[in-house]
Formats: sequence, structure tokens, C-alpha cells
Amino acid sequence: MAKTSPAQFIREVRQEASKVTWPTRKETGITTIMVFIMVFLAAIFFFLVDNVASTAIQFILGIGG
Repeated sequence: MAKTSPAQFIREVRQEASKVTWPTRKETGITTIMVFIMVFLAAIFFFLVDNVASTAIQFILGIGG
């Protein structure tokens, strides 16, 4: 494997970083809001599934009343 000097490595990193298409501030904000919405929906979904499973197990085992 060829060895690269630290200076050459930094130049290559800068060159590659300049090729990246960075998101705009608006795109970042929209994406962040979408992530929070999806986390909220997933939390509600798993809360409901957990409650249904808990109720079903209590009913099957006869300890639910």
C-alpha cells in the first residue's frame, strides 16, 4: 500500500469535500422536522403495540381480571 504524506492527505480530503453537495438551510430544517414527526409517530405506534400485547398476554394468562 502506498504511503501518503499528511499534506497530500489533507489536499485530497479538501478536494473530495468540495465535490459534496451540501443541503441548504431550508432543506436541513425540513428534514429535521420530518425526522421529529417520524419519531413521534413511531413512539405512538410502539406504545399502542405494547399496550395491545400486554393486554393480550394478561388475558391469555388470566391475570387481567
